[in-house]
Amino acid sequence: MAEQVIEVDGIELCTESFGDPADPPVLLVMGLGASMLWWEEGFCRLLAAGGRLVIRYDHRDTGRSVTYGPGRPGYTTADLVADAVRVLRAHEVPAAHVVGVSAGGALAQLLALGHAGRVLSLVLISTSAAVPGDAGLPPPTEEFLRFASASPAAGADGDPVIDHQVAYARVLAGGRRPFDEAAARDLVRRDVERARDYGAARNHDRLTDGEVPQAPLSSISVPTLVIHGTADPMFPLRHGEALAAAVPGGRLLTLEGAGHGVERADWATVAAAILDHTA
Repeated sequence: MAEQVIEVDGIELCTESFGDPADPPVLLVMGLGASMLWWEEGFCRLLAAGGRLVIRYDHRDTGRSVTYGPGRPGYTTADLVADAVRVLRAHEVPAAHVVGVSAGGALAQLLALGHAGRVLSLVLISTSAAVPGDAGLPPPTEEFLRFASASPAAGADGDPVIDHQVAYARVLAGGRRPFDEAAARDLVRRDVERARDYGAARNHDRLTDGEVPQAPLSSISVPTLVIHGTADPMFPLRHGEALAAAVPGGRLLTLEGAGHGVERADWATVAAAILDHTA
């Protein structure tokens, strides 16, 4: 199905599905500040070819979903969790296997805690616990923190926004593998051109929690797979290990040399793991 803007509870959200509606549904939840394009189409089609109905969507203030004034999001983290339910309702899906990456993994955990009947299983990629747990987890790497504190600067592309996002993608990749700058630049450029207001994504930096579930992760009862790169600069590997240990029956799959996110080099491995987990 081509992407479409749906309206549920007065909220406009852009969503797209791949595969047969009769197949088991998989909802992909992206991290904050990122549109659904970061669940790349080739990856979505790998899952669909494995017999899954794959659903991706733009968070508020990303892509073609509703946008708000700069610095005034007018919604909370709890509202983003509720948006996942809205997307499922729009697709007439009672419950789905939920796959979240980065902060999308935290949203997926909160979805399982607050809307247990909507979640068949969890796959949590490049993320950490959504509720307080292990206080001894390591901080992001020094390189990541240096980049996060620096001001965007124009580079070879001549567009400071695109150059900054490509540089960010390079940092997130972790530095242990070759970085495909051309592919990253193409993806960022399409993301910028497609967005209603690309700068609106910065509203995600101002989100408050709202009424999110406060239950411990030990109350999650669905099968949970944690996937984590050994070179993740935002959430070092210990975060993934602690998360897998916190969820009953949680399993951990490590990706050697992988950074933060779902890299093309790992598509086949990650897709096979998701298909096996959701079988």
